Order: sequence, then C-alpha cells, then structure tokens
Amino acid sequence: MCLQGVFKLKFWLLICLGWLCLATSAAQADEQKVLMQTSLGAVVFELNSRQAPISVANFLAYVDEGRYVGTIFHRVIPDFMIQAGGHRFDLSEIEDLAPIRNEADNGLKNVQGTLAFARSEDIDSATGQFYINVSDNSNLDHSAASCTRMDEAARQKALIRGLRKPLTCETFGYAVFGRVIQGMDVVKAIENVETDYYADYADVPVVPIVIESISRID
Repeated sequence: MCLQGVFKLKFWLLICLGWLCLATSAAQADEQKVLMQTSLGAVVFELNSRQAPISVANFLAYVDEGRYVGTIFHRVIPDFMIQAGGHRFDLSEIEDLAPIRNEADNGLKNVQGTLAFARSEDIDSATGQFYINVSDNSNLDHSAASCTRMDEAARQKALIRGLRKPLTCETFGYAVFGRVIQGMDVVKAIENVETDYYADYADVPVVPIVIESISRID
C-alpha cells in the first residue's frame, strides 16, 4: 500500500472512532438520572435501561409515584451494602407493586457503587427494595454456576411434597440496574452509622436515615 493510502486509511479509522465515541457518549447521556435526597445528603443515580429495562422501569414507577418518599435505610452492613425502599420510620412496610422478572443475568456486576434490587429466596420476587453496594460483592452476581428457574421450580415442588431438596447450584443473583455517579461520600456516611436490633430486624440505623425526596433529573 502506498504512503498516501496509509494516511487515508488512518484518517477514516479516526473518523469511525470519533463517531463511535460520540454514539457511546450520546447513549450514556440518554440514560435516566435520579436525584435522591436523604437526611444525610444527596445521591445521584444513573440508570441502565439498555441492560436492565424491566428493573429500571420498576424503579422509576416507585420514584414517579412517590412510594420511596419517607422510607428509610433499614439495613446497613459495613463493607457490604446499604438497603432501603421498603420500610417507613417505624419499620412498617410500604405497599409494593407486583414482583418483577429478575435481570441478574444482564451482565452487570455488583461492584462498589452499583444499584440493585433486593429480593427474597424466589428468583423473581424483587419489588421495591433496593440496595447500594459499598464493596465489590461478586457473590451476588449471576454466573455460569447459578441456579436456573427450572432448578428453583423443582426445589419448590419438592418442598410442597415435604422434601427438602438441597440446591447444588449457586444463587441466580441480584439484578444491578444503575450506579452512583454523585454522592458516594453520602453512601459511605450511611455505611458507617451506628446500627442495632429493632424488633425482628437487625442492622437498623439507630438514628433513622430518611429518603426525603427522590425524582428524575431532566
């Protein structure tokens, strides 16, 4: 290839790379951001509707309907996560929307600063409660060794028959659907508050940390 041809090739490669960067930036700019004001400060989330559309839609439904306002961070475990979105000041539970399909197999990982839905033992049981990872928690990720919905169904049938069928597979995982882009210092402040037992609940902040407001950022 002549020298002029090499220069032309490099020029077009740079043009393509530039368009790719612009497209990536535009996609990131289009992702919904949410401002959460807590009694300890503000946190901004960036949601990932491309990889977690069901989870993001569910989270925004709770946000838009004001269901999170007045709820507290009811479970705080240092070096693990902080959890909120399901209990009021007196630990009474809010009225949840219907459970959603678990998107833990979307490729997003439970690394520090990510936002994910809590759930019960059932794979597709997440409603409104969410948590923020304050450490990298790979044990919460979906993996090749994770249980399938068929595994879970077989286990439930065994339980109905009075049999305890042990699981040889790992957890299906917990669906990450966003990340903290501002206010990680507030997250760390919440992580380090004093906690105690309250009724049947453990790891409850002694001084309640309240979600005072939460809304989309246009």
